[in-house]
Amino acid sequence: MRNFDFTPLYRATVGFDRLADLMDRTLTAQVVQPGFPPYNIEKKSDDAYRISIAVAGFASDDLSVEVKDATLYVTAGKSEEDSAKTFLHRGIATRAFERRFALADHVKVQGAAHEHGMLHIDLLRETPEALKPRRIEITNAQTARHPVIEGAANAAA
Repeated sequence: MRNFDFTPLYRATVGFDRLADLMDRTLTAQVVQPGFPPYNIEKKSDDAYRISIAVAGFASDDLSVEVKDATLYVTAGKSEEDSAKTFLHRGIATRAFERRFALADHVKVQGAAHEHGMLHIDLLRETPEALKPRRIEITNAQTARHPVIEGAANAAA
């Protein structure tokens, strides 16, 4: 495994601490990622995304979706109601899990829906007005060179 030193990045940049921390966490994370539960990340439009997680066997009350420190946490814990049942074969995994997703700046969770054994989490990137491109009006050089101030024009006459 390769180790990267991000010290030069910290010395040469200002305000990119979160990006460097994200890269450091990603590179030092376990090589084998857990495969349970399976999930999809879908891009619905330029600014809209959907995370779909297969949560068969879990009720809505067993699931939790939380955003903290620009990270989306999806956790589940099965209630103990199945302990009274006797299974001949148990193929539907209902073990507890936690999935984490790092969210980019200005990405907000719009909502979550649980239907047909799937948990759908809708995300939207809301770019602030200050960061959106804006068009600057170009004025004519003659009108910009000689602004007429009404009070000064009357005093000179």
